[in-house]
Amino acid sequence: MVTEDRSSVATPVNPGDSPDLSPDLRVRIDQDSCTGDGLCVQYAPSVFEFDIDGLAYVKNADGELQSEPGTHVVVPLPLLTEVRDAAEQCPGFCIYLERADGTLEAGGPQEEPAEQARADAG
Repeated sequence: MVTEDRSSVATPVNPGDSPDLSPDLRVRIDQDSCTGDGLCVQYAPSVFEFDIDGLAYVKNADGELQSEPGTHVVVPLPLLTEVRDAAEQCPGFCIYLERADGTLEAGGPQEEPAEQARADAG
């Protein structure tokens, strides 16, 4: 189970107060794994943006870049599909779409099937 560090969660509004935000889903990027490919910025430019270091970061509801590593932002409901696609298609596997309890919904490191791992080892 993933524990949550609320100090790095950027939620400028109460998600329950806005019909355009998902109270249950948030997204973050692990910059240590980011390849700077930019698919996320193409999929959802109002959620993801490059910083001067060439890596992608999330933006809060006000459009402010969240440069603190591990910062989560609430997913805008109209962009849920785009954010999910960005997480699933990211070549660096560095986008984490998570539920409020920390459960991974999409993205993150992809685990190799056990059969493939055995074939590669043998």
